[in-house]
Amino acid sequence: MPACLYIVTNKPNGLLYVGVTTNLPQRAWQHRAGEVDSFTKKYNLKHLVHVEPFEEVRNAIQREKTRKHWSRAWKVALIERENPEWEDLFDRLM
Repeated sequence: MPACLYIVTNKPNGLLYVGVTTNLPQRAWQHRAGEVDSFTKKYNLKHLVHVEPFEEVRNAIQREKTRKHWSRAWKVALIERENPEWEDLFDRLM
């Protein structure tokens, strides 16, 4: 799996961040450890709640651009459809 679109949050129904990476375990750990000096660190977004794998990086990037323009309600509905308890998916990566 060369690329993933992912969503992290600080709590159920909290702030959301949509990103893309080619190394999801490493990137999720960076968010958890506060190593990513950005919006995610400022607002303590550490919980991985949504993952979409892609064979092609360019497709993941395009989906990220699309998802970033989605309304918050659409993003929440996407998370709740696949992860209704807003479980942190980080442990499933290892």
